Amino acid sequence: MQHTATQEAAWQSATPAPYYSMVVPMYNEQDSVHELYAGLARNLAGLNRSYEIIFVDDGSRDATYQKLCEIARNDDHVLVVQLRRNFGQTPALAAGFDHARGEVIIAMDGDLQHDPDEIPRFAEKIEEGFDVVSGWRQRRVDGFILRRIPSMAANWLIRKISRVDIHDFGTTFKAYRRDVIEHLNLYGDSHRFIPALAAIAGATITEVPIRNINAPYRPSNYGFGRTFRVMLDLLTIKFLNSYLTRPLHLFGKVGLVHLAAAAGIGVFLIFAKLRGESIMLRHGPLLILGAMMFMMALMFFSTGLLAELISRVYFESQRKAIYTVRELRHGGSIWRGRPGRPQWQRPILAAIEEHAPDYADITTPTEYQRAGKPQPA
Repeated sequence: MQHTATQEAAWQSATPAPYYSMVVPMYNEQDSVHELYAGLARNLAGLNRSYEIIFVDDGSRDATYQKLCEIARNDDHVLVVQLRRNFGQTPALAAGFDHARGEVIIAMDGDLQHDPDEIPRFAEKIEEGFDVVSGWRQRRVDGFILRRIPSMAANWLIRKISRVDIHDFGTTFKAYRRDVIEHLNLYGDSHRFIPALAAIAGATITEVPIRNINAPYRPSNYGFGRTFRVMLDLLTIKFLNSYLTRPLHLFGKVGLVHLAAAAGIGVFLIFAKLRGESIMLRHGPLLILGAMMFMMALMFFSTGLLAELISRVYFESQRKAIYTVRELRHGGSIWRGRPGRPQWQRPILAAIEEHAPDYADITTPTEYQRAGKPQPA
């Protein structure tokens, strides 16, 4: 039976939400599909909790999608999400996260460079209480020049700038608590920065050593080019990590340095003029430099003020809190990761009680959408 996109909520309510969601982006992986699926199903079933496997076909041009559909027809645990074209790894992961319903979300690559038999180790660390568990390819077996050197450089840079002390940011093999992923918006190539973005939200992070396996069916396309993109993306991560809610502190510091330099040049030129020296003849270049420093100081102050306004629009237009909540407790009840936004909660508390039990256990707008129920005004 074919369903339209408007019936997504009906699909979600057709089966109970699982505890584990496995997200695997796939791109031209026809040779590894069945072997990968067998390993995933075997290990997830061994965890003795409900699970789902979400394969995201990222515009494959081979028989990957057809093989995934065949698996989905025979296993109700499997959901296949087909993207219209090849968007890239980060959008494919984001699509998988958006469709995942589990309390714990595990992601890995689809080319068998990750061993599905290591999934229980990630689940064990999550059960210990960590929010993010990252795989660490402790012993690399891939190419030294094209893979290990760029990877070491990128990991060192990310570790220093993000202040997240893990060794391997590049691997997709990671496990997350759902309430952490829901706080993140992924853009560009930011999937490798998920631990850094999660750390901004206050997540607890650990790592587990994993085997490094060369992809058996196709070579990797990782190289120096991706390292340069990582270096550029790090500027965004540094800004988000340190100055998102106070951008004027960044631009203001730079502006103050330029203003102090301009003031120092101005004082020197004033004393030179008092001594009878010709400013234009003897200190013309210095005068121009001082004027440029003053103009640059004004530019940085103006940029900082504009960034402050944009920051406020960013948070207020989306009702986005400048903090994240790990846990709420009331009596014997515990809620994890609730947004804690009174401006949303207060107007609908009475409506929720009025419609109970239809709205039982529904506490956020997202959960209304998932349940396919109208949101109270």
